[in-house]
Amino acid sequence: MNIKRTTCILACAAFASHAMAEDRDSHVSDEFGTKNPEELSMRGALDRMRHGEWHPMTGAIGYGAAKAGMHEEAREIFSESARRDNVQGLTWLSWMEDNGLAGPENPEAAAELDRRAMELGSEIGAFNYGLDVLRGRGVPYDQDLGEQIIRKAAEMGSETAQHLIDNDFDLDSVTPDADAWKYEKRLF
Repeated sequence: MNIKRTTCILACAAFASHAMAEDRDSHVSDEFGTKNPEELSMRGALDRMRHGEWHPMTGAIGYGAAKAGMHEEAREIFSESARRDNVQGLTWLSWMEDNGLAGPENPEAAAELDRRAMELGSEIGAFNYGLDVLRGRGVPYDQDLGEQIIRKAAEMGSETAQHLIDNDFDLDSVTPDADAWKYEKRLF
């Protein structure tokens, strides 16, 4: 079974479990611990995370939360992931910052998260940060630096970065038309 399918299955199980467990009385904690702790649920993952337990699959539950519109929960998970320098968490938190999900739109924070992911070796972080620089979104516009970063992302294996290079850095080749308004040059 591939990783994407496994992630989807786990995320779906988490949400099904979350929905069924909303009114369950068996999730009780006292000074001796938690009776019948939830395992594959959003609430269980958040509870464990809030008590200092962390598992890499928590990020997959965050992804499922984000895609299901549970942005506050996703932001909490991705923020903890980012705190731990998890590149996927950095990338997803950047997406939330850039799009104003569970908070105001914050392109500066998004660009900084992309830069951090790039510095940790993420080709996606490098590609996204290169786009930030080429667009001047959250960071100063710099065509030469942006192209240099995109080339680095391509060297790291990003096919999308290579596609952008092959299309002479035409940003429309990698950006959906629906997002064009977001990247327009501001007059003020």
